[in-house]
Amino acid sequence: MADLSVFPITQRWPAQHPDRLQLYSMNTPNGVKVSIMLEEIGLPYEGHFIDIGKNETWTPEFLSLNPNGKIPAILDPDGPGGQPLTLFESGAILVYLAEKTGQLIPADPAARYETLQWVMFQMAAVGPMFGQLGFFHKFAGRAFEDKRPLERYVTESKRLLGVLEARLDGRDWIMGDYSIADVATLGWVRNLIGFYEARDLVEFDSLKNVPAWLERGLARPAVQRGLELPPRP
Repeated sequence: MADLSVFPITQRWPAQHPDRLQLYSMNTPNGVKVSIMLEEIGLPYEGHFIDIGKNETWTPEFLSLNPNGKIPAILDPDGPGGQPLTLFESGAILVYLAEKTGQLIPADPAARYETLQWVMFQMAAVGPMFGQLGFFHKFAGRAFEDKRPLERYVTESKRLLGVLEARLDGRDWIMGDYSIADVATLGWVRNLIGFYEARDLVEFDSLKNVPAWLERGLARPAVQRGLELPPRP
């Protein structure tokens, strides 16, 4: 069994089950990608709640795992070659877990790359644009007199939803079969119309395929569990 005590993060968040994958996260749209994935694939893990509201990602212990100071991050005691592996960036973690278990990613090389492109679509476009819309619509950005930034992110978010709407035409899931592309994206669309309160702004109810896809995703038991993990202390 790997000795996880050599990793500084375990000094602040001790591993009660050091033989299991350790997840350091919070149920934000990026954080739930990994908790949903772990619930979907059934890989034993131990979740540690990292309170970003208390700046816990900027502690020396967390920065030793992710120098970028963001959740989620993992420590897998059984990484490649049986050696411990630390990993940050939610998209990279999804790919790692999919390949580690052979789940939620196609075995066919062409389909695999197609899946990865939709994961990158979420990482590069959906997440950043929806997040900026949330900032300018609900948080500190609301006080800005200049409304052009909000207008820009509303317009771009609507465009991205249109891309997703077209992709889902005739498909239950982004790749036809449920995959890490859906896992990566579900939490962000949910957050956009829920926590960010932007449903009307982006004219979400004018869409057909995206709302149906979101409903299917949120009905999955693993998704429901993952949205609430790791539990708050």
